[in-house]
Amino acid sequence: MIKNSYPGKFIVFEGLDGSGQSTQTKFLKDFLGNKAVLTKEPRSENKIIKDALASKKKLAPKILQELFAQDREEHLGKEIIPALEKGKTVICDRYAFSSFAYGSANNVPIDYLLEINKDFLMPDIVFFLDTPPPVCLKRVEKRGDKKTLFEKKKILAKVYENYKCLSRQFNFIKINGKKNIEKVFEQVRSHYRS
Repeated sequence: MIKNSYPGKFIVFEGLDGSGQSTQTKFLKDFLGNKAVLTKEPRSENKIIKDALASKKKLAPKILQELFAQDREEHLGKEIIPALEKGKTVICDRYAFSSFAYGSANNVPIDYLLEINKDFLMPDIVFFLDTPPPVCLKRVEKRGDKKTLFEKKKILAKVYENYKCLSRQFNFIKINGKKNIEKVFEQVRSHYRS
């Protein structure tokens, strides 16, 4: 991945569905106000990806990851880089690391995933909301969301282990996601300021 040389700061939140990363991205955006732009992956306009995640469309795991990479390339070109060029802080709910964690849990070789994402921007900060799969599954069920393609216990356990490995490899800031949302944000804010 390529180092961020733009004036703006690029911040990514990663974690399992139900870990709280979407909530924390919104908290950080509110905290930073107009200096920040909030975005997420996959982007909502990619219907093929959305249908595959909702199990409405069956795609080979490698094809799905290629679609994520194409979506990411467009996302960077249309939203992320233009905001960084203006000096904005870009807060992104998921990024390439989700592809690494979820894709490799679905038998897509990690070397291949790294290859198709190698020309993308490296975030300045990656927050990993470290929340065990049982806690995440309980939260997803509690909020009444339909389970996606990846929300099966065995796969989530693999994804969780992958995130822990990625966290060490890419020096993520690990946040205890089991705490209440205010305590989690205190950790995020503290690390952001330092």
